[in-house]
Amino acid sequence: MNNYIGYIVLAALCVLTISWAIPFQENAAINQPERVKIALRQVGNELLLSNNDSTSLILPVKQIHEKSYQLRFERNVTFLPDSLVDIIDKNFAKANISKNYIVEVLRCEDLEVSYSYEMNMNWDKTIVPCIGRQVPDACHIIEINFITQEATLSATKVSVAMISLGLLLFLGFRFRESVKKTSPLKDDIPYISLGIFQFFPTQHKLTTDTETVALSKKECELLEIFAKRPNEVIKREELTKTVWEDNGVIVGRSLDTYISKLRNKLKADTSLTIKNVHGVGYQLEIPLV
Repeated sequence: MNNYIGYIVLAALCVLTISWAIPFQENAAINQPERVKIALRQVGNELLLSNNDSTSLILPVKQIHEKSYQLRFERNVTFLPDSLVDIIDKNFAKANISKNYIVEVLRCEDLEVSYSYEMNMNWDKTIVPCIGRQVPDACHIIEINFITQEATLSATKVSVAMISLGLLLFLGFRFRESVKKTSPLKDDIPYISLGIFQFFPTQHKLTTDTETVALSKKECELLEIFAKRPNEVIKREELTKTVWEDNGVIVGRSLDTYISKLRNKLKADTSLTIKNVHGVGYQLEIPLV
């Protein structure tokens, strides 16, 4: 049981850690405006270089909203959409910035959208149209809008919930198997309590909380007689007749040999004693509860 509780606590901590870490990771860059601005200035530099322009200025990057930024240029600029996608993706990845955002290329004169696309950490939701079609040379503003956590993490939260459920089911299965192993068949197969031992006559074994002791057929037959009549002196003749002679076997000193073996197998519990009553027989002494 203690192991099971430990597993559950560990699983809960893992789930909480994952649930906490994902939104933190997604928002880390969004909450660092200067890091985003540096990455966008590098994006602007690479776009101008792709236009063979190494002299014109990149105007200061503006944060127009908590999750929105604008990149402006001194001169007109043109580019292929796939180049813009690659340049932004590369620089954002290098700066460890969120992969959940929408890019809009706006014309300076009327703020109409010349080109736009959506990048999502879930690739199936990424939308990049018009690859290969060049955006006309004009004064452009590149606006980045980071998608809110609630919109982007719903699928992730579902995944975390599914993983958590699977983990709990697995731990439940392991616990059920553990119970079967630590309480072997006590509810299904009859046993006799002997001190610290559970005696299973039909399975020829003694068990404790930590070990199992195998018994031979003769040892088991003798111990079953003693266990059913504790603290009673049982004559030698009765023991030999029941265990050996009734089975067509005549013995000499076999009884004494098997009594010695039983004493050795019961030695883990010093309260159990097989006493030799001289000239009469044997007695299994068990403390009265």
